[in-house]
Amino acid sequence: MSYRKTLKLICGFAGGSAVLVFAAAAADSRGYFGEQGGERVSRWSRFAVLQAAQPAWTPASHTPTPTGHAWDFNWDKRDPSALINGKKKENATEDPSSEQNNSKPKATRNILLIRHSQYNLSGNSDKEKILTPLGREQAELTGQRLAALGLKYDVLIHSSMTRATETANIISKYLPGVELVRCDLLREGAPIEPVPPVTHWKPDAVYHEDGARIEAAFRRYIHRADPKQKEDSYEIIVCHANVIRYFVCRALQFPPEGWLRMGLNNGSITWLTIRPSGRVALRTLGDAGFMPADKLTRT
Repeated sequence: MSYRKTLKLICGFAGGSAVLVFAAAAADSRGYFGEQGGERVSRWSRFAVLQAAQPAWTPASHTPTPTGHAWDFNWDKRDPSALINGKKKENATEDPSSEQNNSKPKATRNILLIRHSQYNLSGNSDKEKILTPLGREQAELTGQRLAALGLKYDVLIHSSMTRATETANIISKYLPGVELVRCDLLREGAPIEPVPPVTHWKPDAVYHEDGARIEAAFRRYIHRADPKQKEDSYEIIVCHANVIRYFVCRALQFPPEGWLRMGLNNGSITWLTIRPSGRVALRTLGDAGFMPADKLTRT
């Protein structure tokens, strides 16, 4: 057997064991896998060497071990059971189960987080950081995509920064009748010091200043539905990459300091679903597949 064939077989069956690869290859090159006792060794006998090097498979050795804490169903402080238990009863004769049922959410909230389109990075002030011609094209494509989904949107909330406001205004052309709401809490910032740390990126604002504001935005917009809400809702929030990434980490109960490990394209769609039970699902993260390749940017 040639050296190349031996190496290929060994890599495939030995799972990349470096010691075994070199030992078997050297043995083959010296003819140890050749004639033996007047008879040629069967090619399958060579696999015994590889099999001996493989660790015995057991379910325990291949089962991931859960890390971290259990899911907190009261992450948004709106769990009906927690609300009832913490409320002082004014009427002792009131049926607790009936009260809990009345305060239980019944609808699902769908929150579509849109990152603003490409903008002028050379602007000195926020007013100068307007969308580029490509950025305006991206916003058009995002608006078309949202309209094509055929969903009944309830509101379109956007950051008060220029690039997010312009993006939202373009998108709104494709969603007639959807209310536009401006919010300062959604402005870009540094939510929390990232881990692992980075030396090339230093936010202008102090982490605890931006962090408090962005956390306030999370608590305002990311939570389960109000008990009075009867139908599922679809809400659009146009804001910024740092804000969206932080929201995703917090909503999924991942370590929030990991927000900078993700990347989002301009005009991309991130879709969070919040069930009445408090369960959260990430349906899409930074979806920009509806854009042509030459329109994709991440500035």
